[in-house]
Amino acid sequence: MTGPSLNPQVTDRPKTLAESKAWMLQRLASRFHPMNALSAEEGPALIDAVPGLDGESWGSYWEARGEQVRQDALQAEKAGDSARAGALYKKASGLFFMGRFPCPNHPAKERCAKAERETYIAASRSWSMPIERITIPFDGREGEGREIVALLRRPVGVDKPPVVVMWGGVDAYKEQMTEASDAFLEQGIATLAMDNAGTGESPVRGVPDAERQFITVFEWVRQQASLSGARVGCLGRSFGGYWATKLAHQVPDMIAGAVNWGGGAHYMFQPEWVQASRYPDSYLMELVETRRAMLGAKDDTEYVEFFRRLSLLDQGLLDQPCAPLLLVNGKEDKQCPVADIELLTGQGLPKSVRMFPGGHMGLTPKTLPTVVDWLARQVHASGVR
Repeated sequence: MTGPSLNPQVTDRPKTLAESKAWMLQRLASRFHPMNALSAEEGPALIDAVPGLDGESWGSYWEARGEQVRQDALQAEKAGDSARAGALYKKASGLFFMGRFPCPNHPAKERCAKAERETYIAASRSWSMPIERITIPFDGREGEGREIVALLRRPVGVDKPPVVVMWGGVDAYKEQMTEASDAFLEQGIATLAMDNAGTGESPVRGVPDAERQFITVFEWVRQQASLSGARVGCLGRSFGGYWATKLAHQVPDMIAGAVNWGGGAHYMFQPEWVQASRYPDSYLMELVETRRAMLGAKDDTEYVEFFRRLSLLDQGLLDQPCAPLLLVNGKEDKQCPVADIELLTGQGLPKSVRMFPGGHMGLTPKTLPTVVDWLARQVHASGVR
């Protein structure tokens, strides 16, 4: 199937260090991912001192700053100041996240990824609705993992709450789901954050049938007597929106509603777009390297081919019945073509769409509330059917 001309209009080279610092400062001021991991007050000085973008320079720089804050958190914890310790652990987690960003493809970044997970859990101990780390058995194939790690949070005072399962894209892991989780908890909804296929602690790569890990999680939720999980809500951010769309078509009876927030379906995976969108303005660095790691591709040829095989159109799914599906993106997205939204709305059952100004994911102050309100209505309505 041929479609509209795909022209992301992006640069043909990575950002320089100076350009990267300017990009980070702009995102810091807007409080958008990934720079919302840093405080607005300390962020400019931290960004200014970044020595380089290579794995060793980048990872080691953020690791040293994260460790310093983690030691302060340990001291506060020993002194019995749990509130201060929690705040410091959260700060440390953000610094370690920067160190492993966008993916842990260097030993220094791998150390940051491990430390990020540890300090994130430690930070939640002081929250009114803390994290429960869940390990779910997974029937992985040879070379795959045997468990799925997910982070469960429950709303206070709600008996058998409905559940939203959420995941990120290629660089936002389960530890970056806090803001969305908080918003759902306020509406009496439990959240289960997990890693997108091929990222974080996911047991699988981003292979065409990686939906196996998500369905395993849905089945686990269904079995929990303390949760109302016969039909879950799904929130897939960025690349993760692809899997939310696929699951909505594959297992609609398990899903109360799904949100594809910035993900692709078909055109995103075509060689023309893959080749042209290597260095989008909306991404800091190493987008291709991060996608390769997610896919398990060893070279550029595999990268292009592995992307191509993800097309939901070519898999014949788009005319099948699907769960209620909300498609959200920015009108000028240069990472995921908005042509995929046009494709999805023109096939199968009707979908809901909300487009926002700007680039990838349409990041505005109204975007997350729109997503949360729509999905909250779906899961609450599902519980009374």
